[in-house]
Amino acid sequence: MEIRNICCIGAGYVGGPTMAVIAQKCPKVKVTVVDINEKRIKQWNNPDVEKIPIYEPGLSEIVKEARGRNLFFSTDVDKAIDEADMIFISVNTPTKTYGIGKGMAADLKWIELCARQIAEVSKTDKIVIEKSTLPVRTAAALRDILDSTGNGVKYQILSNPEFLAEGTAVEDLRNPDRVLIGGNIDTEEGREAMEALVNIYASWVPREKILTTNVWSSELSKLTANAFLAQRVSSINAMSELCEKTGADINEVSKAIGMDSRIGPKFLKASVGFGGSCFQKDILNLVYIARTFNLKEVADYWEQVILMNDHQKRRFAANMVQTMYNTVAGKKIAILGWAFKKDTNDTRESAAIYVADYLLNEQAEIVVYDPKVTEEQVYSDLDYLGSRSGDANRQAVTVVDSPYEACEDAHAIAVLTEWDEFKELDWQKLYDQMLKPAFLFDGRRLLEPKTKKDIGFEFYAIGN
Repeated sequence: MEIRNICCIGAGYVGGPTMAVIAQKCPKVKVTVVDINEKRIKQWNNPDVEKIPIYEPGLSEIVKEARGRNLFFSTDVDKAIDEADMIFISVNTPTKTYGIGKGMAADLKWIELCARQIAEVSKTDKIVIEKSTLPVRTAAALRDILDSTGNGVKYQILSNPEFLAEGTAVEDLRNPDRVLIGGNIDTEEGREAMEALVNIYASWVPREKILTTNVWSSELSKLTANAFLAQRVSSINAMSELCEKTGADINEVSKAIGMDSRIGPKFLKASVGFGGSCFQKDILNLVYIARTFNLKEVADYWEQVILMNDHQKRRFAANMVQTMYNTVAGKKIAILGWAFKKDTNDTRESAAIYVADYLLNEQAEIVVYDPKVTEEQVYSDLDYLGSRSGDANRQAVTVVDSPYEACEDAHAIAVLTEWDEFKELDWQKLYDQMLKPAFLFDGRRLLEPKTKKDIGFEFYAIGN
């Protein structure tokens, strides 16, 4: 089965980079990314590729190469669906904020709307691919919707979960650990559809790295992978608190256990807590699925990973207040880093949002600097929490364009994302322009102990 036209519904953090790399690696395949968000599509089509809506190292160069050749961004969803042989669904699946499963289950309304639109528009057979992170057996719901039209169009449903880490998404796409494709392995049509997608990835990924499974195993593998990774973060963060009480050094502990070949060093850096769009959402989804099947102990086990992460963020902020003589009211605190990690402008579930919210509740004055996050996004993140009015957030929070401006006359600095540029700052200059005594709160340990000692910061560190 030869694929000539690919459509991706959803121009976000998964759909945009994934389709850009596919277009680059498969120049004979037309790739169209569609979204109903006109502003976002306009940004993807910006002549200045440095201003595309998603920041990932290397992404703008790929878009510049492929856009207009075989990579297109459009709001004409129906046209792209009609022309496509293969359709990726890559829309948002946030945690539900209403009804049954509120706070845990994935909200699938956008997935269902996509399926209904595909069913309404399609006149020829399609391969439909789940790219969004979805609960197990969502493919069955997709098939029910797509087959309900009775217009004779045949669909093959595949699961192709993404395993991208934001900040390294382009490299993850170019050189993945594995590509996972789930489908109906019991029918010839299902196997042909899977092979068609295998052939797309095989344009640049060695075939031994492309795994094929049944669709249910593929769907669950994504949730399981994120759950295991998040579990490691919460585990080392739990130990960081014990280290502080006993006098142990969490960095020494993590290095010692990371050298165990059975454990390995990755995701063993204690910090202010994990963020991003996937870990919390996927674990909550896993908890909800377990409770649906009345697996109480399984649900409680995985929920504790989230509870530990929430505790770590609260603990970091509370220690800031305690260290600063139990009051931050009226004090200026500079937050360096708002995105949930370096090399991305994604702020979803960023620890910085919750630390700032806690400090604002204590009547601190917050000044934020992040290399890629806009002022509009910072206020939007705080407004979403609903802790105070939008006007109150704008009065208490200032967003600036320079770390030095953020730290001028500040009582404290909180480094909450490990951007490389923070390692190169003139920390003596920052210290000299701060109010004394000056405090540095660093969940990432970017500075060498000698630097901290020479500068004279009173220092509290949670982790790595």
